Amino acid sequence: MKETLQYLFDHKTLDKSDAKLILRNMAEGKYNDAEIAAFISVYLMRSITVDELSGFRDALLELCNPVDLSEFNTIDVCGTGGDEKNTFNISTLAAFVVAGAGEKVAKHGNYSVSSACGSSNVLEYFGYRFSNDADKLKRELDRTHITFLHAPLFNPAMKNVAPVRRSLRIKTFFNMLGPMVNPSFPQNQLIGVFSLDVARLYNYLYQESSKQYSIVHSLDGYDEISLTGPFRALTRQTERTYTPGDLGFGITSAADIHGGETVEQAATIFLRILEGNGTESQEQVVIANAAMALHCMNESVDLRHCIQRASQSLNSGRALRLFKQLVSQE
Repeated sequence: MKETLQYLFDHKTLDKSDAKLILRNMAEGKYNDAEIAAFISVYLMRSITVDELSGFRDALLELCNPVDLSEFNTIDVCGTGGDEKNTFNISTLAAFVVAGAGEKVAKHGNYSVSSACGSSNVLEYFGYRFSNDADKLKRELDRTHITFLHAPLFNPAMKNVAPVRRSLRIKTFFNMLGPMVNPSFPQNQLIGVFSLDVARLYNYLYQESSKQYSIVHSLDGYDEISLTGPFRALTRQTERTYTPGDLGFGITSAADIHGGETVEQAATIFLRILEGNGTESQEQVVIANAAMALHCMNESVDLRHCIQRASQSLNSGRALRLFKQLVSQE
């Protein structure tokens, strides 16, 4: 690692094969925490390259424990995290709304690193039991239209990196990797990213896949559709900027979508929104993200129609019913 660090400190970049090898070595425990922290710090000072990101991704996909859910046409709804905005669990709520609209969701998530409450934190709080048993996950998809893939169960190789990430408590290139390594390889994906540069990296790499995808970034820094201002959406076919008004919504404030300071506070907000007792701004943000996910699955369908489907899912209580069924299953 010493030679690699010196190479990188000289402002050089890794090719894809070297990046892949280093992450494999990292996952296999060949480097100590100080070496891992030094390596991570390189990418806090400069942008990651396409070759580096794709090499890191390929290493994690090769090391993961895959689960075959291909009998379902699934979508993942997730963000990179790391925007340091501490919003409520927008993508997780949107995932249940998408499920309530009749689509199958294979949600990939983890505990929070840089905010108060990640998707795994909130579902665990409500009693959901993480599993990597394919039969259980398939039953959940069949019965509730949604299942949850807790990242550490499928990517145990990352256990050597987890302590360093927790100690740093800032976004790193591992935030970029999370959405790319869903072990069920969903056919569709809505990804929220924390910068336009990352959005374009993702777009370049996803163009090489057969996946239907939509990458969103709010131009004021959110890794989701925050409705606090314009946002950019990139798909295989298009790239355009939307305003909240384009979706029929008003502009929200940062305070409107704050997520609380603890898991308990975040869970309270989460359930209140699902129960139909959220504020208008909270509900609109969830509906906007869910609608973009539905639109991602079929771009030929008008986005306004997708907004109607998402609204009906939330307002009818169907998303709430599916959530209760999922967390109560043994």
